[in-house]
Amino acid sequence: MYKLIIVEDEEIIRKGLVNTIDWLKMGFVVVGEAEDGEAGLKIIRELEPDLVITDIKMPFMDGIELSRLVK
Repeated sequence: MYKLIIVEDEEIIRKGLVNTIDWLKMGFVVVGEAEDGEAGLKIIRELEPDLVITDIKMPFMDGIELSRLVK
């Protein structure tokens, strides 16, 4: 199984992504969620996921900056 983290500031969208997609069927397990880029970066460093799905426009740190730092 691949590890997945979802970073999205809107809770309804974040929970929708987690709960409406059959991640297990696609070989993924959601190991973490974050509501902004700063929290996402902390979780990514701790859990070292295989895939991060992130929003672009978020408070504190946007998805572009998060992607740059994770790279």
